Amino acid sequence: MRVTSMVAGLAIALAACGGEKKPEAQSTTTTTAAPEQPAAAPAAAPAAGGTNHDVNMVLDGSTYKYDPAELTIKAGDVVTFHNKSGGPHNVSFWTDSIPSGAADVLKGTMPDQMAPLEGPLLTEPDAAYKISFAGAPTGEYKFYCLPHLALGMHGKLTVQ
Repeated sequence: MRVTSMVAGLAIALAACGGEKKPEAQSTTTTTAAPEQPAAAPAAAPAAGGTNHDVNMVLDGSTYKYDPAELTIKAGDVVTFHNKSGGPHNVSFWTDSIPSGAADVLKGTMPDQMAPLEGPLLTEPDAAYKISFAGAPTGEYKFYCLPHLALGMHGKLTVQ
């Protein structure tokens, strides 16, 4: 399943690299806040009353990574993944590396999934993808970037 998902993701990534730029009206996961306006400000108070946490997806030298790679949050919080450099990036969760019952919660709180528990590829600079952990069971959630998994881009969220 992982190999099939990785091959499909790489095919999508390669196709995305050669196409023309999508008009902003077609992109549902891109934020277009001006640099002087904090992009996290509107999401700082999610409807569920949780906190917003930012995770950057970056290419640092020759290393693809999430920054931070490990994060502790509370159930009800929102995590916003930002495509900062080296994209396309996404966030995908391993079904065997999340708590029991978490897959059903994530399926409902991850918009625009490419496959179960796989967020869309963020191809635009500064694009953002938000995942709510409202109702999420406590425990560890291991995740990865589908196009850069082979290059070691993975992380871990702990929900308290």
